[in-house]
Amino acid sequence: MKTNQALKEQFRELARNNLARTVRWRRHLHQNPELSFHEEKTSQFIREALTELGIPYRDKVANHGIVGLIEGKNPSKGIFALRADMDALPINEENDVPYRSLNEGVMHACGHDAHTASLLGAANILRETKEHWEGTVKLVFQPAEEKMPGGAKQMIEEGALKNPDASGILGQHVFPQLPAGKLGFKSGMYMASCDEIYLTVRGQGGHGAVPELTIDPVLISSHIVVALQQIISRRASPKQPTVLSFGKIEGNGATNVIPDSVRIEGTFRAFNEDWRTKAHHLIREMASGIAASMGAECEVNIVKGYPFLKNNPDLTDKVKAMAVEYLGEENVVDLDIWMAGEDFAYYSHEIPGCFYRFGVANESKGITSSVHTPTFDIDEDSLEISSGFIAWAAINCIS
Repeated sequence: MKTNQALKEQFRELARNNLARTVRWRRHLHQNPELSFHEEKTSQFIREALTELGIPYRDKVANHGIVGLIEGKNPSKGIFALRADMDALPINEENDVPYRSLNEGVMHACGHDAHTASLLGAANILRETKEHWEGTVKLVFQPAEEKMPGGAKQMIEEGALKNPDASGILGQHVFPQLPAGKLGFKSGMYMASCDEIYLTVRGQGGHGAVPELTIDPVLISSHIVVALQQIISRRASPKQPTVLSFGKIEGNGATNVIPDSVRIEGTFRAFNEDWRTKAHHLIREMASGIAASMGAECEVNIVKGYPFLKNNPDLTDKVKAMAVEYLGEENVVDLDIWMAGEDFAYYSHEIPGCFYRFGVANESKGITSSVHTPTFDIDEDSLEISSGFIAWAAINCIS
């Protein structure tokens, strides 16, 4: 049996030696992106890779999801899960690289190709070292993170964390705000709940030159959008991070045409379920009330999305300490809360979870773009850490 230090060095060496293969996996996935709930070829590629590695799996979980199992010595000692998402975004890639997306209008602009390749790389390391660690590692390849209701919820409902039952779960995500080679952690509340807000204001359209004969839904919508911000500035506690943003207003009128209706679309983010529920009520009440007071009506549809993501403090502290040991203290940073949503949150409400970030930026290589942009890319050297460290953390989290 190897010492812990010797085994750690072997994990590092395997991650380094297998980097070229991990990069090839990532590039194939990047060239062949698929949108949420349509990851058929991506799923096939993962199945083929796991088969090549000799790792058993269960497929067709949440349609295109896959759950693999790697057993070490004494497999029943404990079970720990690792999760990677696999879907892409409806963005047309602008990067001039050999592995540019081959699917017009679809791009891995959020790094899920890197997440999946990293988990395959970790699986390869775990497979090669399974005689030197105890327990079982569960590999969760999840579809549809980017689109509600999210693949995580369905994966859980279809038993991805059961049979055998995982005691905890790790997830990692690219972070272009950090240079490649660094990891970032946040204990406790980390990412916000995420709800979609749809408002339809119905009035009475007409000629723009005779507004007195109309009930102008454009003007009324303007009042509603401005007034709803009072929910954030005056009804939410300053100690309670909250965001209400509207990104789309559509009236389909013209310079001299007042339309009959206006559609408004936005998002609401929070970190507290009681406040989240209250805010939904306030949005409905205020939007409907303002419209009614001006002679119109407002239909309010709030689609409840992902819950807030909470990083289990004990698990997160443990994994962060491992990162310091694995990379050095100078390469491990503390993160602030993040108002974006992530359906890893569903796992974090089921079992202890830790969702952390790995840096992928490299200014000298011109790799600095944010996620969800057409020029997003990663420094592929970061895949050595993302594959090696998550494998190392997994076997040390088994209990």
